[in-house]
Amino acid sequence: MQIEIQRCNRKSIVITVNSKAEVIIKAPYNTTNAEIQEILQKRAKWIKDHVDKVKKEIERAKSVEPLSNEELSKLGDKAVEYIPKRVEYFAPKVGVQYGRITIRNQKSRWGSCSSKGNLNFNCLLMLTPPEIIDYVVVHELCHRKEMNHSFQFWALVEKVLPDYRERRKWLDENGGVIIGRME
Repeated sequence: MQIEIQRCNRKSIVITVNSKAEVIIKAPYNTTNAEIQEILQKRAKWIKDHVDKVKKEIERAKSVEPLSNEELSKLGDKAVEYIPKRVEYFAPKVGVQYGRITIRNQKSRWGSCSSKGNLNFNCLLMLTPPEIIDYVVVHELCHRKEMNHSFQFWALVEKVLPDYRERRKWLDENGGVIIGRME
């Protein structure tokens, strides 16, 4: 298995598996190779499980039609109409303000929240059930209070969506095939 190591200006080591089943480690500049090896050994099972999952998603995605530019454009138009209304609905429930909302065609993320409060959402969310869209909206709004995935963050999500685990599981199990439809 090939592993890409990126040293960057960050405080902790993070391991990700991208949509091509490639393992990427981002580590602070001062991290030693021995420390990286130690993390790799500790997280070996997690890495293997995620690489296997992504490879299965890649295989499943081969059985579905890729989306045309026209289809992506229509999904974007639908998302621009629908998602801001859901953000507006959930923001008071989370107790936050937000900035600009942008809809994008993304291959790796369902949504993101900037430190300035700007929210980005993937137009492919329009291919998921409404409760999944709501989960992603609430997830990103909760980042307005907690810019991490700590226990406190998940407690905020759970306060608004007590069944968020089922929604998250659905996205984990089905999201890769949907994202795989982007060429």
